[in-house]
Amino acid sequence: MYSRRVRCTFCGEQAKPGYGVYYVKNDGTVLYFCSRKCRISYLHHRRSPKKTTWVIKKKKERGLV
Repeated sequence: MYSRRVRCTFCGEQAKPGYGVYYVKNDGTVLYFCSRKCRISYLHHRRSPKKTTWVIKKKKERGLV
């Protein structure tokens, strides 16, 4: 079975195979979201991950910032 780990477009979290949502835009761009919270924040509220406090905290914990 082929399993590929992908990173969330919004928060950068690496997700397990079989979890999350792929969102394909009309121009062919593929976005991957690990949770509903990330999907709604990015698509409906048009929030920037750089300005979202919970994303910044997550990245600091993992040492990405």
